[in-house]
Amino acid sequence: MAPYVERLIERLREAEEDLASEAHARQKQWQYRVRRGRVRFDEEVRRAQRAFKQSIPAFIWDSSVASLLTTPVIYSLLLPFAALDLWVTLYQSLCFPIYGIARVPRRRYFVIDRHKLAYLNGIEKVNCVYCGYANGVIAYVREVAARTEEYWCPIKHARVIPTPHTRYHLFFDYGDAKAYRHDLPRLRRALRPARKRKQ
Repeated sequence: MAPYVERLIERLREAEEDLASEAHARQKQWQYRVRRGRVRFDEEVRRAQRAFKQSIPAFIWDSSVASLLTTPVIYSLLLPFAALDLWVTLYQSLCFPIYGIARVPRRRYFVIDRHKLAYLNGIEKVNCVYCGYANGVIAYVREVAARTEEYWCPIKHARVIPTPHTRYHLFFDYGDAKAYRHDLPRLRRALRPARKRKQ
């Protein structure tokens, strides 16, 4: 891997650590705790949050007609998202063991916790659950696709892509035929589940 790429990866790691520190500071500021994946507010904080809760009739009244009319279109994507989620889960369950690729832990990509906020009404809570699920599916599918791409075609594109996935930096440079032929087996071995990797 090029030194420049290694420096970028290190900066990304540092940024992730900074984000984790910032998240911890926000937990203190807004007085909540996360234990075993569950968010906990003190009752006093929840009571204070409820003061900002908008009633459902007021929420609907304040919404634009265009927003109300497009709601069925947004929610119509639930079936395709669920089908994609199911199909990709089936795909990786069947194919990844054959390829020797470690399975993507689906649960890690689904963060659904905003419905716990006391200042959201029922509609807002459903919207937040839906968005958490939809974005979780996209993130999960992207990681499954990234591991598949790393196995079958780990070559960077000639053009810069706007938001490469997390495995893209491991790919071979466009046009580097020698590295591709020589190091492809090593890259594939790195995809194996930890217990199956050979030293």
